[in-house]
Parts: sequence; structure tokens; C-alpha cells
Amino acid sequence: MGAHRRPRQRITGGGRGRTAATITLAGAATATGLGGGTGHAAPEPTPAQVKAKVDKLYQEAEVATEKYNGAKEKADAAERRLEKLRDEAARKQDRLNSTREALGSVAAAQYRSGGLDPALRLALSADPDRYLDDAALVERAGSRQQAAVGRARKDLREIEQLRGAARVEVTSLTSRRAELKRHRETVTGKLDAARRLLSRLTAEERARVGHGTGDRASRASSGPRDGLSASAQAPNSRAAAAVTYAYRKLGSPYVWGATGPDAFDCSGLTQAAYRAAGVSLPRTTYAQIDAGRRVARSELLPGDLVFFYSGISHVGIYVGDGKMIHAPNPSAPVRVAPVDQMPFAGAARVV
Repeated sequence: MGAHRRPRQRITGGGRGRTAATITLAGAATATGLGGGTGHAAPEPTPAQVKAKVDKLYQEAEVATEKYNGAKEKADAAERRLEKLRDEAARKQDRLNSTREALGSVAAAQYRSGGLDPALRLALSADPDRYLDDAALVERAGSRQQAAVGRARKDLREIEQLRGAARVEVTSLTSRRAELKRHRETVTGKLDAARRLLSRLTAEERARVGHGTGDRASRASSGPRDGLSASAQAPNSRAAAAVTYAYRKLGSPYVWGATGPDAFDCSGLTQAAYRAAGVSLPRTTYAQIDAGRRVARSELLPGDLVFFYSGISHVGIYVGDGKMIHAPNPSAPVRVAPVDQMPFAGAARVV
């Protein structure tokens, strides 16, 4: 039996060899994983790259700001219309109440005298619409009572119309407020992202890329003589007054949605400047470009409004010598800047 058994072959070091190979491969995989993670870490953006990203965020925020301004203008108008409708309905309701009181007095007098006109009984019922629809009974009332009932009928009809119009305005206002909220969230999101990017730069780097200069620098770039010279070259007194106002506001902070007197967004500054000159401008850049006569870039005069980007999302006031005053963005105050700093989209002479 022993002669037929095959001897067991022993492979010396086989287990240890497999273990070593496993450890080696695992180590290599770990090293590769760690090395890959380190190798793919995103490098810190350069100040120039941060500037490009921030400029894009600011431009997108400004587009949303102008949409917000437009929606707010419409919401404010809807709110004014709603208030007017409610006031008018309240006045007509007061008049209706007075008419019914007068009818009640007549009815009381007739009751004391022994009779109550059928039309008056219906007029004083809990369902006034019913008696007002019954023309036959109204015709049987005396001329005085008939006129009062006619006024009541007219007031009721108008009150219902006013209430219907008010319901439409409430729906419109609710929609506008939802739109405002969406635009507000877009603006604040873009500005927060820009703020986070800028916080990664030093103060010196922010100044170097144009997102760190403050009130002193913006005022130093232009003096009183420049303002007097620009105003003197304006085509008329109102344009000159708008330019003078813009110069006085140099260094004021940019705040989106603001129209002065201490802070502005871009269209808020131009609107405030012309308001000070006695001219009413629309609120948004989209509307302001159509508020005056279009002029070519080669024909620009101080006081002209200059617009930028294909979507007409930025505006400034031209002050001569290829320069404008504008409210750029939250990282820079109202300042003088070259017109060719941004993609030129058009110009308008307001007066």
C-alpha cells in the first residue's frame, strides 16, 4: 500500500512568497492612489484668473440686477394700482352705505305713515342684488327713491368690477414678488461667489487687478476742474447738471438696487443724476437706452448715456475725453473709467 502512495510535494516558501507579493501590490496601489490624489489637486488660481472669474460673476450679477430692477418697477406699479383700486372701492362702498341709509330713512318715514313701498322693502332686504335686478319694482318707486336705487345699483356694479380688477392685480403682484425673489437670489449668489474668490487674494493683489481701490483712489483720479470742464462741454444745462451730480458722487459705494443719494447701482446712478437735473429716466438699462436719441460713439458729448455688453446690462454717464462716470460693482465705488473698458453697446442723448 505504501508503495502506491504518491509523496506530497512541498513548495518551500510558497505561502511567504504569495504574502509578500500581496503586500507589495497593495503598497503599490496605495502609493499610486496617494500619488494620484496629490497630482490631481487643483492649483491655486492666479490673480489674473481670479479677476477674470470675478469680472464674469459681476457682469452676470449686473444682468440679474437689471432684471430685478425691472421686476421691482413693475411690482411697485402693480402695488400702486392695487392700492388705488382698493381706495376707489372703499369710496364707492361708503357712498353705497350712505344711499342705503337714506333709503332706510325714507322707509322708516313711510312705515310710520302706515305704508312701506315694495321697492324699499326689497332695497332693505338681506339680498340687495335681487331687488336691484327687478326693474319692474324699481319703476314703481317714486322718482327720488328710484334715483337712489339706481345709484346703488351702479355703485354695486362698479364695486364688483373694482374688486375683480383688484384680484387680478393681487395675482400679478404675487407673481412679481416671486420673480423678485428669484432675481435677488441670483444676484446675491453671484456676489457671494465673487466675494469668496476675492478673499483668496491679498489686499495688494486685489488692488493690482482693480478690485481693491477705494474712495480715495477714485476721487484722486478726477478733480473739480475735470467736472467743470465736462459740464461746460455738455450740450445743454440739464446734461451739465447730470454730469455735475455724477462728479459729486465719486467714491459713493455700489449697492445693487440702490438709486442714491448715498449708494448706487449703475442704472440707479444715471437715473439719480438726471433726476437731479429735472429729467425722469426709467429704472433699467434696457429702458434707459430708449429714453433719448441714439448717438454714435464718435458723436459723444458729456451727459450722454453710454451702454455696454450685448444685453445692455451696464450704463455710465459720458464726461468727455473718452471717459465716463459709472457705478462698477461691489468691489469698486462710483468712479471715472475709460469708455473702452467694457464692450460698447450704444449711447443715448437724453436731452
